[in-house]
Amino acid sequence: MRRKRVKSTIILVLFLMVVFVGAFGVLYVLRGGSISTPAQAYDITREFQHQSLVGTSQRASAFAADLCVVDGDQPMDSVSLEDGQEGVLLDLKDKSVLFAKGAYERVYPASITKIITALLAFKNSNMDDVVTISQENITLEEGSQVVGFQEGDQVTMDQLVHCLLVYSGNDAASAIATHVGGTTENFVSMMNEYAAQLGCTGTHFTNPHGLQDENHYTTPYDIYLMLKEALNYPEFTEITQMPSYTVTFTHSDGSEESVALTATDHYLTGEANVPKGVTVLGGKTGTTNSAGNCLALLSQNSYGSPYISIVMGASSKELLYQQMTSLLEKINQ
Repeated sequence: MRRKRVKSTIILVLFLMVVFVGAFGVLYVLRGGSISTPAQAYDITREFQHQSLVGTSQRASAFAADLCVVDGDQPMDSVSLEDGQEGVLLDLKDKSVLFAKGAYERVYPASITKIITALLAFKNSNMDDVVTISQENITLEEGSQVVGFQEGDQVTMDQLVHCLLVYSGNDAASAIATHVGGTTENFVSMMNEYAAQLGCTGTHFTNPHGLQDENHYTTPYDIYLMLKEALNYPEFTEITQMPSYTVTFTHSDGSEESVALTATDHYLTGEANVPKGVTVLGGKTGTTNSAGNCLALLSQNSYGSPYISIVMGASSKELLYQQMTSLLEKINQ
């Protein structure tokens, strides 16, 4: 009797083992397992197939997805900048760097500063606003570029921005600053905050016009970021393509005066020739003794693709436009 019980127990145990192994095998197959193949490598898209990965696995690349990323100097045949000069040529469509020299080097921007001044005017004021010129607006460095406003003159913001971008009037820049910011100091704070928002890590402004100050500086790459932002404002390129502008304003005694202003960009005035197939969409010049001759341009090739080209620190205007033309000639090749 005892032997029968032991035998029955052994049979029961074996039966339960067979049932357990069989159940495990069925469960393994149902879960996609395979005895003959190795385990699959970890795959985040499989593990989280029902969840959106946008903003998780792609978060790092999205930060610079719309930017040209310069990671060093990039030479180009027939393009030569002198020692101490910096510049870039960037393809905005392909986000590619065609030329770069000292893209992150600190430079004095001179009147290229006025790009940010204009953008803040577009963002923070009505172009129909009437601005009264103050003594502060016309008390500027002797010999600097001015429209010729007098204290008490009344000018619209639209007129001031035209004087700023076409003729590079420093008195116009000062008037915009005090109108938009309340004070020049507050406006300069707005400039630096705006530049930081655009990602300008090598820029510090101390004034709205670019007159020389050792603490007023930027980099070619930061200028690219400013010009790229300017593309969001059609009025910027509309104004910066104008070869001339006539401003009519009212003096404090009620009389009117008109002043004809010529653009500072030699491509617009015909003093320099744009390469065939290239269209200059706008930009800004800048010149001081310390900054040298500078030019930052938005342009497009014959296929309509946009580019930004920047040359800083040329020893003469003639050299500046020779160098810029060498860059622009490359965008149709």
